[in-house]
Amino acid sequence: MNAVKEEYKRKLKDLEEKEKKLNEDIIQRKQNGSPYNDWVQWNQEHYDKEEKLLKESSIAYRVFKFLVKNMDKYNAVMVSYNTIGEYLDISKTSVYNAIKKLKKENFIVVFKSGNSNVYAVNDKIVWKNFGNKYKYSKFPANVILSESEQEKSVRKKIKEYRHKEIAIKE
Repeated sequence: MNAVKEEYKRKLKDLEEKEKKLNEDIIQRKQNGSPYNDWVQWNQEHYDKEEKLLKESSIAYRVFKFLVKNMDKYNAVMVSYNTIGEYLDISKTSVYNAIKKLKKENFIVVFKSGNSNVYAVNDKIVWKNFGNKYKYSKFPANVILSESEQEKSVRKKIKEYRHKEIAIKE
């Protein structure tokens, strides 16, 4: 049993070191003013699949692009149907159907976190990291919250927290 615990600790330490190195690389690129900080890389092998998605469901394509735009360096984002719908100006039902299609077509994987969904974009299609490091995709996740989904007391406080803001169409 101790051998298993030791192996677990060793693997956890290795993972933490890899994570630390990756974060150091990202910080170094930002300090150097790298033009590649906000790039997303697409695998041309899946270009036809993306075109097919656009042709079959422009809404699913828009939801996919929203997830790609907002995913973190690990290809993941946590966001509600309501927030996606507000941002894209589409109904919650349309978001639900788009997510269902994206899952079926293997554009995303959906993980549950309590009552929330964490969307992981397929890193064989697109990733947001160095060209040879897509294997480091997943996981933590960016969390996107909509002010309209928060309790009134929290709405006032939301500006106090460090967060990424996206513009919701009025």
